[in-house]
Amino acid sequence: QVQLVESGGGSVQAGGSLRLACAASGYSVSTCCMAWFRQAPGKECEGVAAIVAGGGRTYVADSVKGRFTISQDNAKNTVNLQMNDLKPEDTAMYYCTAADQYRGSWYDTKSWRYWGQGTQVTVS
Repeated sequence: QVQLVESGGGSVQAGGSLRLACAASGYSVSTCCMAWFRQAPGKECEGVAAIVAGGGRTYVADSVKGRFTISQDNAKNTVNLQMNDLKPEDTAMYYCTAADQYRGSWYDTKSWRYWGQGTQVTVS
């Protein structure tokens, strides 16, 4: 059974940095595709970044471009999200997602079969 477990969330001041990690089991991060989504209170779930083609291609949302970087560590079977220059608007629950196949748009929640429980990021 596929499980995705996020870690690294917490509270940070604006301008600070956090590094989120997603540990996958029952799924190889190099299989296809991984992504990070976030959901703030009262808002819809939003795609943040994705890594596809077995790690050969990355995408980031315009709202985090230049600040966030997605990467994967095949040896540790983890996907990471380095978040720099954090802003209050980045406050959200962050979810790790995975897919066996690249279907549809990466920023569409329905493209992702597996979801973690989330880790909270609060920027003040």
